[in-house]
Amino acid sequence: MASEPGRAPRLICRNVWKLFGPRAKTWLSTNGPSPSDDAISASGLVGAVRGIDLEVREGEIFVIMGLSGSGKSTLVRCLSRLIEPTGGEILYEGRDLLAMSEAEMMRIRRHKMGMVFQHFALLPHMSVLENVAFPLEVQGAGRSERETRARKVIALVGLEGREEAYPRELSGGQQQRVGIARSLAADPELWFLDEPFSALDPLIRREMQDEFLRLQRMLSKTIVFITHDFDEAIRLADRIAIMKDGKLEQVGTPEEIVITPSTPYVTEFTRAVPRAKVVRLGSVMVPADQPAPERCLPATATVAEAAPVFLDGVDRIGVTDKDGLTVGQIHRSAVIDLVLGGWKDG
Repeated sequence: MASEPGRAPRLICRNVWKLFGPRAKTWLSTNGPSPSDDAISASGLVGAVRGIDLEVREGEIFVIMGLSGSGKSTLVRCLSRLIEPTGGEILYEGRDLLAMSEAEMMRIRRHKMGMVFQHFALLPHMSVLENVAFPLEVQGAGRSERETRARKVIALVGLEGREEAYPRELSGGQQQRVGIARSLAADPELWFLDEPFSALDPLIRREMQDEFLRLQRMLSKTIVFITHDFDEAIRLADRIAIMKDGKLEQVGTPEEIVITPSTPYVTEFTRAVPRAKVVRLGSVMVPADQPAPERCLPATATVAEAAPVFLDGVDRIGVTDKDGLTVGQIHRSAVIDLVLGGWKDG
């Protein structure tokens, strides 16, 4: 899924910090906007999120990655103020969330934000329909309205017919679908998902990723998605942010992150990722010969997606833009070279 640079920023973070320890807010205001790691350690504080600057664009899937302890989950909770940041600005709809009252934040969480976490947290005494309708009940919607809306999103996630089932009667994948439906019931503009599929078996996880992409094509939500799985990030992300020790190492498209890592850490982090999974045809195509190739794929397709076409004996395939016009071609030899690891950026 290619990023669109023309999209407007929906969520903007400026120098966001989260320090754990006594009087952290006072210490940060006293020691300047960007204290050193040594100064933080010497003070006895723990820097979980350190000076984060980023923008999440409207309608994109923005994936935040990092190893355990990198600060990614703390950051996503700061973005919704489930954890109170120690300093910085978080701008949403032009307003700083950190300057809002708790009542204002509650209204935004109820009406503007959706959240899905690794643990489904379904209410065991409620049916699927009641679980999904619960956020609408909190909003004050009448029973008829909330059940109508709940039935629509239950059908949207493929659980039509299971409305009266209870969580204990569902598989793990079905429970996660209920969690997603519950989050979607209030029609959020900004959607936070913190490792929502990591507890699922690999095959179910793949199915849920497919389902998630299908929903995003239909709904075009602005999404912040946390994962530690690079394969998952590559499949889902418009852009990826990689964190280490509470700091951002690099932000870019999956292709940019893998092909042009900006730090030694990102280089090591992406070393085992097959380039063919992330390199888009638009990046390696050459001008098309005449006549144009009969077989075509979009410029946004990856080399790995194109490789099976060459099993049919095709020597070259066309590359098309979003309007279906042929803008280039790629030869079998280039695909083989990249799949075998011989292609280098530039």
